[in-house]
Amino acid sequence: MAVVFAVPKESAPGERRVATVPEIVRRLVKAQHEVRVESGAGDGAGYPDAEFTAAGAKVMADRASLYAGAQVVLRVRAPNAAELKGLPEGTVLVALLDPTRNLDGVARLRDAKLTSFALELLPRITRAQSMDVLSSQATVAGYRATLIGAQLAVKFFPMLTTAAGTIRPSRVLVLGAGVAGLMAIATAKRLGAVVEAYDVRRAAGEQVRSLGAKFLELAINAEGGGGYARELTDAEKAQEAEMLAKAVADADVVITTAAIPGRKAPTLVRKEMVARMHAGAVIVDLAAETGGNCELTKVGDTVQVGGVTIAGPLNLPSQLPFHASQMFARNLESFVQLLVDKQGALITDYSDEILVASLVTRAGTVPHAPTASALAGGKA
Repeated sequence: MAVVFAVPKESAPGERRVATVPEIVRRLVKAQHEVRVESGAGDGAGYPDAEFTAAGAKVMADRASLYAGAQVVLRVRAPNAAELKGLPEGTVLVALLDPTRNLDGVARLRDAKLTSFALELLPRITRAQSMDVLSSQATVAGYRATLIGAQLAVKFFPMLTTAAGTIRPSRVLVLGAGVAGLMAIATAKRLGAVVEAYDVRRAAGEQVRSLGAKFLELAINAEGGGGYARELTDAEKAQEAEMLAKAVADADVVITTAAIPGRKAPTLVRKEMVARMHAGAVIVDLAAETGGNCELTKVGDTVQVGGVTIAGPLNLPSQLPFHASQMFARNLESFVQLLVDKQGALITDYSDEILVASLVTRAGTVPHAPTASALAGGKA
């Protein structure tokens, strides 16, 4: 038995990614599955309809045809209310659902009796690494953030020796050495900058140094569960701010990447720290979508504060949609293999620990306990 997969065009403002690409379609079709793609779904990412057709997908001109008989819907972002129309009960949805911050959306999925899996909720285990869309998309974001910093900067990144004399390299400070931060470090180094980095997890120092950057050795260790940082205490936050103030003041470009899953981003760069930065300095706040690491960040905007440029970009992976989609689609391919049995049929027993952890709604219920609790609190 084959599974029928449907891939609609994304509707979120500015979203250019697509949930699958011809490379993955080809493999799914070879495995005897049917893949339907809404016409124009890949245009923004550089994957035209003709390439999907050549890979074996059925390109559908309208949403009704796309969903008729589809068993699994693959998306990048959560669907809005209008996009749920035409999806029969029991349809499986796999996407970035942002369940803890999108309770209304979860309630709609629950009420529509859809089975939904949130890719943000994948457990941090070795077996799930090939499915980790957060890491793959953070790689894109870290790269793009560095290019934004270089574009906004008033200085060259590399050292240059010219007839007009020697140009000193820029100093780049990266706050947070997770996937996005490490990619930002590597990209800044490739561009020739002098790079420093800080992370509350001491274990990150080895990775930072391996990329040729200096790790700021601060006397705080906030190693948390699952490879993430824990939230700092008030005393630790004060100590951190004091230690970081000089490093921020000396930097030409500061790239902030610190995030806590499901919670507001920690404030690392306060307004008094920005006041100490020199004119022409730049801050690129990768955590803008979850509140920002800089106290003065304007979400989705670039502002000037006392001569310092502060960028709060949104959805950076969508700015490099070709490779972001390719990576996302490969992650999804690994995930959907858990949904199909050895005979190629869609499973209904979600006992696998990865499926259990990421299951948000099913048959009118919300199995994901934190989300269910939040919904109950909001009486949605």
